[in-house]
Amino acid sequence: MSGSAREPRDLVRLIRDLSYKEGRFTLASGKESAFYVDIKNVSLHPQGARLIGEEAWKRLTPSEFDGVGGPTLGADPLATALSLAALAAGAAVPAFIIRKEPKKHGTSQWIEGRENLKDQGRLLVIEDVVTTGGSSLKAIEKIRAEGFKVDTLLCVLDREEGGREALAKAGVRLVALSTIDQIRKAG
Repeated sequence: MSGSAREPRDLVRLIRDLSYKEGRFTLASGKESAFYVDIKNVSLHPQGARLIGEEAWKRLTPSEFDGVGGPTLGADPLATALSLAALAAGAAVPAFIIRKEPKKHGTSQWIEGRENLKDQGRLLVIEDVVTTGGSSLKAIEKIRAEGFKVDTLLCVLDREEGGREALAKAGVRLVALSTIDQIRKAG
């Protein structure tokens, strides 16, 4: 029943039910994998968005950040979910989006929503899935090049394939709402 209200489930179970697939897949890193987890199936589901925002709020103190966002497209609904969860808790944490390439007209900027962010502020980067950390590190470089501070990245799923270690080398702490081990055990 697509689009209908579902009974509440925890985030790990929802990821397992809506996003986890086995087969042969090529990941963004170019690596082959026997499984794929498409978090957008959860982040675009109303229950999933609510759970992601609430879980992120519980694990971090988002009000310590001047904004939350990450690389488009995966981070877009996540940043909105966390921004709304913060607002429900009485904090204003604006969302932002990092473009894949700078805007070709107007301001030519990399970061959308920049006007809502405090200059040189501390930003929380959010990702749907972290594998090796490569795309996360590229996004963090762009943010830092714009003068912002980044020391924490929150992801919905850590595939546990070296991303945590790569981020740590760049001075970034990884906070994962779930791990691939938890998702597999939920099956």
